Amino acid sequence: MPSDQEYRKPNNKLADWRDSCLHSSFAFYLFLFRCLIYFRAKMNRLLRIFLIVVLLALSFMLAVWLNNDHSYTHGHRYAELSIVAGMIPEEQKQSIISKFNGSSPLPPCPPTPPGLEGPLRIEFEWSRSMSDVRNSSRENLQEGGRYKPLDCIAQHKVAVIIPYRNRKDHLKHWLYYLHPILKRQQVDYGVYVINQHGEGTFNRAKLLNVGYVESLKEYAYDCFVFSDVDLVPMDDRNLYRCHGEPRHMAVAMDKFGFQMPYKNYFGGVVALSRVQYMRINGFPNNYWGWGAEDDDMHKRITLKGMAVSRPDSRLGMYKMVRHLRDTHNEVNPQNPGQLHNTAKTMNSDGINSLIYSLIKIEKDELYTMIDVDIHAPN
Repeated sequence: MPSDQEYRKPNNKLADWRDSCLHSSFAFYLFLFRCLIYFRAKMNRLLRIFLIVVLLALSFMLAVWLNNDHSYTHGHRYAELSIVAGMIPEEQKQSIISKFNGSSPLPPCPPTPPGLEGPLRIEFEWSRSMSDVRNSSRENLQEGGRYKPLDCIAQHKVAVIIPYRNRKDHLKHWLYYLHPILKRQQVDYGVYVINQHGEGTFNRAKLLNVGYVESLKEYAYDCFVFSDVDLVPMDDRNLYRCHGEPRHMAVAMDKFGFQMPYKNYFGGVVALSRVQYMRINGFPNNYWGWGAEDDDMHKRITLKGMAVSRPDSRLGMYKMVRHLRDTHNEVNPQNPGQLHNTAKTMNSDGINSLIYSLIKIEKDELYTMIDVDIHAPN
């Protein structure tokens, strides 16, 4: 990005040229005025009239120029705004732009979004195409699945992070429902699909750590919602935002009869603020295959003196896209045994020990796909 000085340089040249012309015009104006005074006795009446007309014309031109200079100043200020736009808080930016536009600044979005619908009818229609999803969801979306409310300033900057491999149909349903829900919730959000490259053993938790790191390279998110691709909320009042404590959102899945499978369950969809996430050193990296990484997260939270918050079972209902167990994501019988060592390993196994190789990043209009090699065992 060009420096502030590089942006200013063309404007300074224009300003110097304008000032030089202005000074020269004043000098010429004074020269004619002195000629009129000193040589008036030697001038005939016609020449004196001509000089007076010239002086009046110059006076008018200078007045017009100074007036136009006032307009230029506003334009210059707009140019300066574009330079510093990325360095000031969103609230101040909107306020400054609104002042120059002559409009009122955008208000902060209310704590309870006004457009929520409540309970939703969720149907996974297999005839639904990705084209259908794009047509229904693309309105006001920015490249990479980014969105900001148009009528207020969002109070929550949320990265929604999805661990992924070979789940196109599930992703299609998730995008179809979640984009409209998140828009109604007035969230400043981005959707990041973290694809595990290759056919090695799947590692959900490590992919979530990758999503945390990569999303922060793009935007200053302050909240992270980690969601399985096969879970869709059945009530849009279950807000995708962070709270004072780590949030378990998927508390009543249809898979479990709309009940918690056990007391300390922390799977499916969870939300952590940046501070909460770093306090527990993120997710563990050493849970290969299916199982126990979410229990490890619950232990990390409690070991750091935090509690898990949850919506009630009515708001926290989720519908799961049914599917068979993925190849290379079979239940790993060794994973539960690691839970006995969480207190010893959590400070060394997590975001501070994350190692991966970035393959590529693709910007779809509905999401950002991040393809990574997490060095999985075969």
